[in-house]
Amino acid sequence: MTAPIPPSADFAAPIDDRYFEDYVPGSTYTFGRITLTEEEILDFARRFDPQSIHTDPEAAEHGPFKGLIASGWHTSAVMMRLYADHFVSRHASLASPGVDELRWVQPVRPGDALAIRTTILDARVSRSKPDRGLVHTRVEVLDQRDEIVFTLTAMNLFLRRPDPAA
Repeated sequence: MTAPIPPSADFAAPIDDRYFEDYVPGSTYTFGRITLTEEEILDFARRFDPQSIHTDPEAAEHGPFKGLIASGWHTSAVMMRLYADHFVSRHASLASPGVDELRWVQPVRPGDALAIRTTILDARVSRSKPDRGLVHTRVEVLDQRDEIVFTLTAMNLFLRRPDPAA
């Protein structure tokens, strides 16, 4: 796996000082890339998704995708790595209540270099706990041709920025 490259455009606030208020609806950011090798695809699949389309290059040649493909869960794990490294505040994140609309749009193959594009859809302050807010984000995983291979809508809880006057 190649190391993620620093993004060329990022939030105004660095990831270590990012709060709910920094997640502005309509904002889009792209981060990445991580390149998947055949060895990584095989290792992940043998451990977590042992289907021949992911674990046996020869059998996969005769399968529905005409070659070895990464497990969708492997693609999800790569997405999460990029999302955690570049998008989710290291300081104000309070976890996630879940994701919606997860889709594996097209197969990921050995040598594909994946990035994520995040679009903040909605951000609202919690009614029951006003010290935090809920952010809904559309996440798209893109290959090296900028084709979408995976999508989901993420939900994240973030602390609000402390009031300096308090």
